[in-house]
Amino acid sequence: MIDRRSLLIAGGASVALATLGLPARALAATGLKLGQPAPFSFDRLVARAQALAAKPFVPDVSLPADVLNKIDYEAHGKIKFKSDDALFRDGPGQFPVTFFHLGRYFQTPVHMFVLENAGGDGFAREILYDPSYFDMPADSPARQLRDGAGFAGFRLQESRLGDQAKLPWQTNDWVAFLGASYFRSIGELYQYGLSARGVALDAAMPDRAEEFPNFTRFYFEPPQDGSNSMTIYALLEGPSIAGAYKFVLTRDKGVLMDIDTRLFLRRDIGRFGLTPLTSMYWFSETTKQTAVDWRPEVHDSDGLAMWTGSGERIWRPLNNPNQTRASAFSDTNPHGFGLLQRDRNFDHYEDGVYYDRRPSLWVEPLGQWGAGSVQLIEIPTDDEIHDNVLACWVPAAPATAGTNVSLKYRLYWTAEEPFPSPLARCIATRLGRGGQPGQPRPQGVRKFMVEFIGKPLEGLPFGVKPEVVLSASRGKFSYVFSEPVPDGVAGHWRAQFDFTVDGTDPVDMRLYLKNGDQTLTETWLYQYQPG
Repeated sequence: MIDRRSLLIAGGASVALATLGLPARALAATGLKLGQPAPFSFDRLVARAQALAAKPFVPDVSLPADVLNKIDYEAHGKIKFKSDDALFRDGPGQFPVTFFHLGRYFQTPVHMFVLENAGGDGFAREILYDPSYFDMPADSPARQLRDGAGFAGFRLQESRLGDQAKLPWQTNDWVAFLGASYFRSIGELYQYGLSARGVALDAAMPDRAEEFPNFTRFYFEPPQDGSNSMTIYALLEGPSIAGAYKFVLTRDKGVLMDIDTRLFLRRDIGRFGLTPLTSMYWFSETTKQTAVDWRPEVHDSDGLAMWTGSGERIWRPLNNPNQTRASAFSDTNPHGFGLLQRDRNFDHYEDGVYYDRRPSLWVEPLGQWGAGSVQLIEIPTDDEIHDNVLACWVPAAPATAGTNVSLKYRLYWTAEEPFPSPLARCIATRLGRGGQPGQPRPQGVRKFMVEFIGKPLEGLPFGVKPEVVLSASRGKFSYVFSEPVPDGVAGHWRAQFDFTVDGTDPVDMRLYLKNGDQTLTETWLYQYQPG
């Protein structure tokens, strides 16, 4: 016999389960704890960012700095998120989400939310921080943080539906968001390298410090089963700016990211860097101090590629300058730009960290961007641990307090640029002492060898040498000619010249190869530092 009280209890449990949203049901088997539901949509997030920008910035200092500072590099490395507690561990979708812990180098709490809908219009529940989500030593200072403290960032793990013997999702991830507004992907070759950012504010400005706003909230939309995409929303906050972002992240041969952002300025910004890419360049075949390192080359990227609004294809090799340099390449409605790793030969690096597999990252504007410039910042470095290169789009219009920007673009994390030029491309820039073999080498003369490879050079008639079209902001050229590289590779040519210049100010150079009226190669741009 079943009494009335038992029926009431059973009925109440059924009603409660029926009213739980998708995340609560999906997370029932994990240890994640959720907060109360609150209305959410991308429009609401944009409105929140706009409202924040209308008020003075208030940094989040709710967590004890003395505790966070104790979680140093070593202590942080011992804190591992438990894969059993991953968001979407059992679906929906393919990609579980795991979280980074706070620490000395990641002190701003980031709050994570899961949406109870697909389509970004419904309710959000906060994933409440609990130390039980992490494996950590018994004496870890992280245990002193309170429940609900927040996280530092997150990872998207590889597919739980893929070959787990070959690529177990628990130990392999393909996207990571961690620190300020930084994020990165392993791309096509399964190797992390350069990073992207939400924005770059006042980088390398002589009269003001660079500002690093933070993503402070992320919202995870439940993916559709069978989909290879994840949709994530983010709130950006900083002293000069607030913004809302929508990311659609797609795991394909490479990784694609469609980004929709709305930015609101609290105060004037001197260099307003949009779609910023951040990389590392120490040295390459172009120039290397004698015995500075045992490896032939060390860099995450070796050049900046641009496809201008007028259709010109440009390659600008990266430098490790003797002082911070900023270069601006004016354009209107560019087709795209990117920091690329063109050199894919392992024996050019000889390193088990696989610089030859680092992703190239290309920015494709979605819509018309108008007038502005691709700007390249290069900062001196004497080690590979520093990201010393920044490339970004800077609008021509002044970035003044009270203004707002809407921008849509796509990022391609791939091995090669996604829209290859039909022209031959530049693959190496080599510098040495000028003059001719067997003769005294003249002082102050630099020899350049610029290598190109591609089909337009393969098709040259026998005996025809392409013309070198060469110019510089100052100085003079000598011994200018082109020749095939004697390696038996069809279409592999180089332009050679000597260059003489007075003084030590940088020199901007420009070069391409042509045959009659036919342009054969992309345009090589280079900033040469004499002395």
